[in-house]
Amino acid sequence: MEKRVQAFLKLRDFLSDFLGERKNNSYKAKYEQLDHLTKETYSYNGWFTDVFVKKALRGIVQLTEPTNLQKFITEIKEPKTPKTVAVIMAGNIPAVGFHDFMCVLLSGNKILIKPSSDDKILITFLAEFLMDLEPSFKDTILFTEGRLVNFDAVIATGSNNSALYFEKYFGKYPHIIRKNRTSVAVLTGNETTEELNLLGNDIFDYYGLGCRNVSKLYVPKGYNFNKFYESIFSFADVIQNKKYANNHEYNRAIYLLNQEKFLDNNFLILRETNSLHSPIAVLFYEEYENLDEVSRKLKDLEEDLQCVVSNTELSIKTISLGKSQAPTVFDFSDNINTLYFLNNLN
Repeated sequence: MEKRVQAFLKLRDFLSDFLGERKNNSYKAKYEQLDHLTKETYSYNGWFTDVFVKKALRGIVQLTEPTNLQKFITEIKEPKTPKTVAVIMAGNIPAVGFHDFMCVLLSGNKILIKPSSDDKILITFLAEFLMDLEPSFKDTILFTEGRLVNFDAVIATGSNNSALYFEKYFGKYPHIIRKNRTSVAVLTGNETTEELNLLGNDIFDYYGLGCRNVSKLYVPKGYNFNKFYESIFSFADVIQNKKYANNHEYNRAIYLLNQEKFLDNNFLILRETNSLHSPIAVLFYEEYENLDEVSRKLKDLEEDLQCVVSNTELSIKTISLGKSQAPTVFDFSDNINTLYFLNNLN
């Protein structure tokens, strides 16, 4: 196990140096390759800008923070017979499958990766880099773009529709099958300009494509959005992305045609609704009478929620404004403990 952990820690050092431009000459060719790949990914996926690819890499640095990682591995039970775990990865944000990838390898099992066609460049580079660092990984990391065969368990991430497909084909295997989730924020009206600006990260990071992105606000009755819009103005350049701009224009046209009420600052539409999952470039909101009402409502929705973001105390678990896209190694998708699942395969 120690060799596996050290490989991930060395990967962390490499990414930290790359992002901080403190280059180690022994990795010169790898730095150049990764620098090229951060730009190449955008040509394959117009959502994966250089800024957000590097943000995702910073997220991997955080996931592999040494103190947390050393604590994390104390929960691993070495398998008597390693299993092959097929991991079907999503492609909504760069290297989004890295946490599953790391969990399977650290657990001592083998991984069969089916990458998303939208996000295979980075995960392939990271896997190859780890195999260079620790040759034993060459026997435990496999990729496939075709039909999955010769596996013992499945971890699959996708939409609600794809989850039905996954259940049908993989239900007989031990599995984790994830569906659509989203995140919400609860505001009181007492937030500072700085706090609301931090909320902008929760909304706009990765253009709102992740399950940890805030897609809806809960605000007190009569909430005035002027301060909110002023506080997030620094994120206005999201509209420069053609895919985001097209979504903004399309949703605005639909709301106008349907004569629906909405607010718009030319890069983010606000629409009042009871619905939870907002389209790209749109943020839903719902008014509340008191915080107990919100807590009860969100408790009923917990199967649909990844994060609840707020700087006020609620009777449910929350994270601070600006922190939704900064998970640690202990933050499992859909709140399903991947490590517990892997420990119990034998």
